[in-house]
Amino acid sequence: MIQEQVLALLKASGTDYLSGQDISRRLGISRAAVWKAVEALRQDGYRIDSLTRRGYRLAGGPDVLRPGELTGQLKDCLVGRELVCLDETDSTNTELKRRALAGAAEGLALIARKQTGGRGRQGRSFLSPEGGLYLSILLRPPLDPTRAVDLTAWAAVAICDGVEEACGVRPQIKWPNDILLSGKKLCGILTEMEVEGETGALQWVIVGIGTNIDLDPQVLPPEAAAAATSLAREGLSVRRSDLAVCQLRALDRMYRDFLAGNRARWLARYRADCATLGRQAVLLRRGTQEEVFAQEVDDQFRLVVRHADGSLEAVSSGEVSVRGLLGYA
Repeated sequence: MIQEQVLALLKASGTDYLSGQDISRRLGISRAAVWKAVEALRQDGYRIDSLTRRGYRLAGGPDVLRPGELTGQLKDCLVGRELVCLDETDSTNTELKRRALAGAAEGLALIARKQTGGRGRQGRSFLSPEGGLYLSILLRPPLDPTRAVDLTAWAAVAICDGVEEACGVRPQIKWPNDILLSGKKLCGILTEMEVEGETGALQWVIVGIGTNIDLDPQVLPPEAAAAATSLAREGLSVRRSDLAVCQLRALDRMYRDFLAGNRARWLARYRADCATLGRQAVLLRRGTQEEVFAQEVDDQFRLVVRHADGSLEAVSSGEVSVRGLLGYA
């Protein structure tokens, strides 16, 4: 659509003016078509300055999700090279799974403002009302499935990078995959994969991220509201499209490093960001609860805990949950 292409060019040009002739040449359309697209964008709420002999400049716009807001800033990325922006879906992971089964290419990103059937770890529901940014990416790494399980931890560090780039503050990670700000949950991550039954070959990996931007805590159950925060509650203001760009660029850098095997660097960064380490926590598994000390994250991103008798155990995210983190929700 011409409007999205024009918006993408204006967004990518930043504070610089872009002449109508230049836009016309780049898109292969007439100057009249450029003018019509600019006027349509203005009708949609975008503030576009225009000066004779200089052209057009994007001065501001509504807080919306649309491809034109994102594509120009992701042109060199594998992750996000194709975008789908929705106002609402049942689950970005579920919708992306449907597209993966239909043969969608690696790098497809699906973004929504609201989910009606969001899912979390271990089959739990993930409340996803208006006020968040819900994003899923499709990856097809040519790797053994046992290597792909680490992608959740890598993605957690990348999301910390994206929030920091967009907002100027760095969150922390509550092992294994919750993103905290001021000790409360800002973001959750769910990674799913498909393995071919006969060969055991990895078909695809979907990484889904839900971030609270200006979520009203009153729409959540009391327990969830007490444990959650949002960027707005922390005094941080960001447009959804800008946060999405920062998250996608960070995920793209992460994935390139993942394929290149730069594991040590991301493991060190995960450990540095992990708020769980050095604290008492409650270990929950098979219906039991035990207070343990979170000692370290090992080379497989497992949490090494110290039991009351002094023994050490490395636990994986698929086996246990860690809750009741002292000082954190």
